[in-house]
Amino acid sequence: MTTIKQDDLIQSIADALQYISYYHPADYIKALTAAWKKEESPAAKDAMAQILVNSRMCAEGHRPICQDTGMVTAILKVGMNVRWDADMSLEEMVNEGVRQGYGNPDNVLRASVVSDPAGARTNTRDNTPAVIHTRIVPGDTVEISLAAKGGGSENKSKFTVLNPSGSLVDWVLNTVPTMGAGWCPPGMLGIGIGGSAEKAMLLAKESLMEHIDIHELMERGPSNRVEELRLELFEKVNALGIGAQGLGGLTTVLDVKIRDYPTHAASLPVAMIPNCAATRHVEFTLDGSGPAVLEPPRHSDWPEISLEGGGARRVNIDKVTKEEIAGWKPGESLLISGKLLTGRDAAHKRIQDMLAKGESLPEGVDFKNRFIYYVGPVDPVRDEVVGPAGPTTSTRMDQFSDMMLGEMGLMGMVGKAERGPTAIQAIKKHGAIYLMAVGGAAFLVSKAIRSSRMVAFEDLGMEAIREFEVEDMPVTVAVDTQGNSVHQSGPAEWRVKIGKL
Repeated sequence: MTTIKQDDLIQSIADALQYISYYHPADYIKALTAAWKKEESPAAKDAMAQILVNSRMCAEGHRPICQDTGMVTAILKVGMNVRWDADMSLEEMVNEGVRQGYGNPDNVLRASVVSDPAGARTNTRDNTPAVIHTRIVPGDTVEISLAAKGGGSENKSKFTVLNPSGSLVDWVLNTVPTMGAGWCPPGMLGIGIGGSAEKAMLLAKESLMEHIDIHELMERGPSNRVEELRLELFEKVNALGIGAQGLGGLTTVLDVKIRDYPTHAASLPVAMIPNCAATRHVEFTLDGSGPAVLEPPRHSDWPEISLEGGGARRVNIDKVTKEEIAGWKPGESLLISGKLLTGRDAAHKRIQDMLAKGESLPEGVDFKNRFIYYVGPVDPVRDEVVGPAGPTTSTRMDQFSDMMLGEMGLMGMVGKAERGPTAIQAIKKHGAIYLMAVGGAAFLVSKAIRSSRMVAFEDLGMEAIREFEVEDMPVTVAVDTQGNSVHQSGPAEWRVKIGKL
């Protein structure tokens, strides 16, 4: 009979969430390094290099890999012989661990969870509650798997019920391109097959907790249908040519994970959840001997990479003109310096509502001929100007693009991944530009930010309008003034080059 202490579980959860905020799993570092070495697309190779450099910086500095530090999923297997020395319920203990983990003053993590999701959407301020799944199993230990999943990848989750004779492979190959690059490839695809709707989704999420082993599987060969599907999908999804950050390239996924479960004879439920370049998960066991002890990766796990900027064009965005940006080409690398305004969904919506009411914007809010950065940074610690500050998914701001480029006079936008037809049309109409920063390189990006000041909407927290002064911030021209998108041309080019579909 094992006794698990309340404080040991709480501390283990808190420590583990800190751990995964700044340590990539060693298997992910190894797989991404191998993909980076063989990548032939210059834009994709540079994106992977930024992710790897950012990963090493975060490990050394104990700061978040991504500014979206995720919503917590906890999967607990509780032994039937376990006894508890606790006053709280199991869920209360897990949530207290989340509260302490996200509020650690040495590495404050961004609170992204909102209550009343269909109404006021009020931030809970401590990232609770977690999504908790509990199973009672034989034994006298508690096995815990934790993941912190960001919104960019979680929002791309897919589910369908195929006919029993339907092709799962065809559905995946038709669906992945519709997910765009907002899930920050290269990552993993988790697929759940069978059960019911909710079971398939849980299977997909659980599969993402597994370690990357696709190359070992390729070497030994498949031994069952699930392994055959993994190999087929790994090859064919990468043959889509989507590439790192959707820029076109050889590697879109580092692994494909599949779990299955018996299902109804009339059904074939299929769930698919992508894991982004942050890939935050950890597993540990409590046996009554105290809190979990987690071993960090070794420094030698990371490759030696130097980001020199290469042939990137240096641009002062305070002085650039519309005539100059008209000469920028999709896929071109830039190092931008100057003053960037920030704003996300909530700020855009508030501006829209104020304009509709005939209200004036707050003093100091002037977007005329300026650039905006779609970002929700982590709070700074110690002597930081700002915490990790990577881009958020830009398509959420598509509906506001015409207003911002037209009525507000914005010249350019900086964000993550592709833009949809509405935004591209507005960009072309107003002769504007859209630049892409690498998702999964938040700490690296923050080092280019020299100062930060609050401009407006301070009550929105991470979504407030700020002004960043940046120096040599790395970006890629994603949509030019004519509406040409690298997220369309890049994957199309590399799908042909790979030539397997």
